[in-house]
Amino acid sequence: MDRDGKFCPASREMLKNDSIDPVLLPSKSPNLNAHLERFHRSIEEECLRKMIFFGEQSLGAAVGQYLLHYHAERNHQGLGNIIIEPTERVGAATGHVQCRERLKGLLRYYLFRRGMRNDCLTRSFHRRNVL
Repeated sequence: MDRDGKFCPASREMLKNDSIDPVLLPSKSPNLNAHLERFHRSIEEECLRKMIFFGEQSLGAAVGQYLLHYHAERNHQGLGNIIIEPTERVGAATGHVQCRERLKGLLRYYLFRRGMRNDCLTRSFHRRNVL
């Protein structure tokens, strides 16, 4: 947690009530916060600005889906275009290309699938993207 005035004692108390121990960054250390600021920018631009939330539950569900996408499906340029925690399916170099979606198509990613027929993929891809 940085030392910005928006993190008042009430916000620290809220975190402690949820069993989260806030750790204050040392003063005059702007580079320690850079990775977190970049993540906040990514989640805001790619997800939160594009949705309307009707309560904490819908916000939590969207953030959870984004985190799954961010860690297991999204390339990261700052890390040499690698995926942080790739599954076996993601990152393969051969097979048929398949489009997968999260949050009703807001987050998309593509992967190679082995053993699937081209016509099956083409029909499912067109059915999703024609409308």
